[in-house]
Amino acid sequence: MNIPQIQIETRPAKLGLQIDKPQQSIEQPKASIQQTQPAAILDIRRTQPTLTIDQTEAWASMERKNILRAMDEFAKEGLSAVQEGMARRASEGTQMMRIEDGGEAIQNIAKNNAYPSPADINVRFLLGRFGVKYSIEPGKTDINVEPQKPTLDVQVNKPIHEYTPGKVSGVMEDYGEVRIDFRA
Repeated sequence: MNIPQIQIETRPAKLGLQIDKPQQSIEQPKASIQQTQPAAILDIRRTQPTLTIDQTEAWASMERKNILRAMDEFAKEGLSAVQEGMARRASEGTQMMRIEDGGEAIQNIAKNNAYPSPADINVRFLLGRFGVKYSIEPGKTDINVEPQKPTLDVQVNKPIHEYTPGKVSGVMEDYGEVRIDFRA
């Protein structure tokens, strides 16, 4: 007896994937910066220094005195000369009073008056710079600085982003097959 038979053969289908990769690019432009720095405010206040120079003694040492001072000195010299003359005459009078004691009072007096003692010759040093008096009143300088703040203007640029999405598509690489064989 023959029994009918069914024979089934299958071959699976092969599915492939077609993949296109995604592409992405990111670019970040630099930020734009504008900076300004205003100049500082500078305030300077000054008091002038004072210099006082007194050359009176330096000029006086060179015999260039003011008239009042010269007259005062001449008056003192005259008074001194009168006093010396009075003292000399008193001394001569005393010598003449004692003439009876002997001695040559008249001859000595005549000799002293005929031949006066030699004049003093002296070297006189001028005061020069040491005769100059000066005083300084220093000045004053006040400096006030007021700094100014800088201004910043920053322009932030957004990133440039380009994106191409990827693709995945299915592809049949091999179609499956079913074979049925019937035998009776």
